[in-house]
Amino acid sequence: MFGDEVLFGGSVSDDSNELPVLPLINAVLFPQMVVPLFVNRERSLAAIEEALAEARTILVVAQRSTDADESDTEQLYQIGVEASIGRVLKLPDGTSSVLVQGRRRMRVLEWTQTDPSLHARVEVIVSDDERTLAVEALMRGVLASYEKVVKLSRTMPDDAYIAALNVEEPGPLADLIASTLPLDVAKRQILLELIDVEERLRRLSLMLSQELDVLELENHIQNQVQKEVDRSQRDFFLREQLKAIQTELGQEDPLTREFGDLQERLLLADLPPKVQAKAEEELSRLEMMPPIAPEYSVIRTYLDWLLDLPWSKTSEDTSDLTEAARVLDRNHYGLKKVKERILEFIAVRMLAGAKIKSPILCFVGPPGVGKTSLGRSVADALGREFVRLSLGGVHDEAEVRGHRRTYIGAMPGRIIQTMKDAGTVNPVFMLDEIDKLGADFRGDPASALLEVLDPEQNSTFADHYLDVPYDLSKIMFITTANMLDPIAEPLLDRMEIVELPGYIEEEKLQIARQFLIPKQLEANGLHDHPIKFTDDTLRALIRTYTWEAGVRNLEREIGAICRKVARRVAEKKSYPHRIVPGMLDGFLGQPPYDYGRVEERDEVGVATGMVWSMNGGDVIAIETAVIDGKGTITLTGQLGDVMQESAQAALSYARASARRLGIDSKRFEKVDIHIHVPEGGVPKDGPSAGITLACSVISALTYRPLRRDVSMTGEITLRGRVLPIGGLREKVLGAYRAGITTVIIPTKNLRDLDDVPANVRRKMTIIPVKHMDEVLPIAFITNPLERGAPQHDDGLALTLPLVEQPNVGTAEL
Repeated sequence: MFGDEVLFGGSVSDDSNELPVLPLINAVLFPQMVVPLFVNRERSLAAIEEALAEARTILVVAQRSTDADESDTEQLYQIGVEASIGRVLKLPDGTSSVLVQGRRRMRVLEWTQTDPSLHARVEVIVSDDERTLAVEALMRGVLASYEKVVKLSRTMPDDAYIAALNVEEPGPLADLIASTLPLDVAKRQILLELIDVEERLRRLSLMLSQELDVLELENHIQNQVQKEVDRSQRDFFLREQLKAIQTELGQEDPLTREFGDLQERLLLADLPPKVQAKAEEELSRLEMMPPIAPEYSVIRTYLDWLLDLPWSKTSEDTSDLTEAARVLDRNHYGLKKVKERILEFIAVRMLAGAKIKSPILCFVGPPGVGKTSLGRSVADALGREFVRLSLGGVHDEAEVRGHRRTYIGAMPGRIIQTMKDAGTVNPVFMLDEIDKLGADFRGDPASALLEVLDPEQNSTFADHYLDVPYDLSKIMFITTANMLDPIAEPLLDRMEIVELPGYIEEEKLQIARQFLIPKQLEANGLHDHPIKFTDDTLRALIRTYTWEAGVRNLEREIGAICRKVARRVAEKKSYPHRIVPGMLDGFLGQPPYDYGRVEERDEVGVATGMVWSMNGGDVIAIETAVIDGKGTITLTGQLGDVMQESAQAALSYARASARRLGIDSKRFEKVDIHIHVPEGGVPKDGPSAGITLACSVISALTYRPLRRDVSMTGEITLRGRVLPIGGLREKVLGAYRAGITTVIIPTKNLRDLDDVPANVRRKMTIIPVKHMDEVLPIAFITNPLERGAPQHDDGLALTLPLVEQPNVGTAEL
């Protein structure tokens, strides 16, 4: 409000006087302006009371910071406005409404009092308001700009320009316009402190130009938004009117209803901008096309796919690590490393949020160890949806990327189809049997998966059918494989390999107790007639009725026993409540498998080695016979190339060490050496039987018996060094099961002993060695390095009974 000096009473202060001070927050008072103020701070209320008691005159200054205390004079500007106090109303909440009118600019010379109210000694600032040609031109320009600002502004009253038009003096004109513009405190204070009227008008003109630019842009944006709103409202009302007319006439068009449903689904789908534009374009084409057109069904199917896919819907990840660990333990026994990796991902996700990229894991292990079911448990632990896609036998790239819409019957790829089933953009997505992908003239699906499984690319996955980018980056991909060899190297490089080794006997025992037996009792209706399996029974099932890395066959055998018991229960016959080993022959027949056992006695030329296969570890006797001949060597037992070379290296070591071992070097030319590894129907390969072969050969040549309770593993060199091997955990457990008490391993394999159960390590003597000189004193009853070999019979031949087993794959020694 613009006024004059006669509006309020009160006298004008002298040129230099002391006045009470009223600090303002977020406001600047200009001369001649009438402003209502709401005062509630103690010092400000006291200053008002003092001013009312005297000349009703007060100094109003702006405060730099809104949080500063009113007594902090450093936060107050030095130039303010002398004001006269008009009406004062006290409100119920303790606040006072004060109407003040600014008079003239004043400069603070000194702050004289801060308590109970703020006082300052001030002087009047005198300005020269001479109307020069420059000032006149600036006044006209300011008024012209102000008129445009008032017209464009939605907050300024229309009569503000009229009030400014009737102000003739340049100083008051600048103050009036400055008081009505939406400026911050700092800019208002700048205008207040500009004493020279020409400079003040010039600065005001610049601020008006900036405000005018902002208002024009704001008005342009608002007009565009309003047009879009008006258009959509117009279309909506027209459709509603058309629908009402058709309903009244009983002529509602199914096609119109279909388009309306598509429009509504499109509005609710929350599609990305590019996809939204594509969908609207296709919908417009559909509306212009007759239903009998061949392209009509193609576009309609395409729109259904776009609208049914999840584009932004997510499931919230769990933030309870304890609960996630409990879910993993509830569904799977063991698998410590895998569970730790999943819990680490959840923990990092909690700390880093959406910035972390989802890992791409590859579970590698033999069949039946729970790779697929583990993926479902991971989804349960994370609180996400779980979807699975089997890649076994897939040999067409279009299975991954889809077909282009130009083909008849085109469909999206199986990745997009599975995402539709998931319903969220962040499921746990399992790509099962990735090592069994095929390839032919129709393309290589493994190459198409490179984009899917690359975190740097899959945010814009291109499906040929959709023809718009789809974001796969929020998915947690888990792939499974039995072997890594068939997987292409670039694809393998994109995945984090997590190995799931075959279960050992103790793990199978616990899995049967915790999972398989309760499941089969429930599946066969025995929950009210429980039966108990003893530990010895389960061990017999594991050792003699199954030969596998996983537990599928073990579950089948347990199920077979439960079915036979269930039949007896149904026939109301007596049934065993406790299954013991002696009952297994009656339930399941004769055991089809056997396992290695420790030899009955210490023998010459028979060394106990350890083997590894996907189904676990075992022990095997390696036999050597020395026969009169011409120095030839015979290897039997279906040995692979690597194992044959290992046998040659063992024999060369024995010949090189003949003098130290007390062997006549000429004797090698007079005898034939026959090395045989039993179970000839099972292929065998690998270098880890090197020291076992060497001990067997040395025993046969020196006629010193080997200890039957010692088994060994390790690769041998020509110098007798013992090199590390693989599969130590399975080999040691196989030896433990066979009754072996002492195991010789390479020193560098000590790092693998942590994988061997502690109870097994306590019951066995595990001796690390670096050289054959350390092996011989342990493996032999008497050390062959000691001179004085016993007398012998050159015609010695060894024959031992062999246990025939089915061909279950190559055993690695």
